[in-house]
Amino acid sequence: MDNEWLKMWNTKFGQTEYAYGTTPNEYLKEKLNVIKPGSILFGAEGEGRNAVYAAQLGWDVSAFDISEMGQQKALKLAGEKEVSIDYKIGELAELGYEPEQFDAIALIYAHFPPNIRPNYHKMLHTYLKKGGIIIFEGFSKDHLEYKKKNPNVGGPGNLDSLFSLEELETDFKGYEILELKKTTVELNEGDGHVGKGSVIRFLGRKR
Repeated sequence: MDNEWLKMWNTKFGQTEYAYGTTPNEYLKEKLNVIKPGSILFGAEGEGRNAVYAAQLGWDVSAFDISEMGQQKALKLAGEKEVSIDYKIGELAELGYEPEQFDAIALIYAHFPPNIRPNYHKMLHTYLKKGGIIIFEGFSKDHLEYKKKNPNVGGPGNLDSLFSLEELETDFKGYEILELKKTTVELNEGDGHVGKGSVIRFLGRKR
């Protein structure tokens, strides 16, 4: 992983405040509240707000990221909420996850660098059980226009790091698509996501 990329996230997560707040993403919250808890993996989990919420609902939670600062704050938040999460740091292929280990995978603003993203998505697919669920929300390619008008809404500033419906359909072939749509949302997640943005939401079941 690029050292500048790691430095950027450690700087963002090294602040006292939680960059994206401590409450869960609304789309994730909506879906987790109607899915029976099991084992779940959170990718690019940052400061842990979503993983901790899942643990509070009774999920067996695993998470990974590259940022040690994010991990520290996630574990602090888990301690405050009196839950436990298994949070690993490093490159995905080196973290030791097993084929068909998880009942669900959550990718909430998991904008992996474009040069590794397809491989990461393929690996994540192998870690999901047959019949398992992917819960995804990320910024669409249309989001750049919103970011230009309001930098406080956050998100990547380059087109290649944003998502299209077609890319998700390609990366997650072999899924029953329960939901796949591009939509405009009003975000209020800490100081990092504030304002109107364009996102893609995807809910899929592995065939």
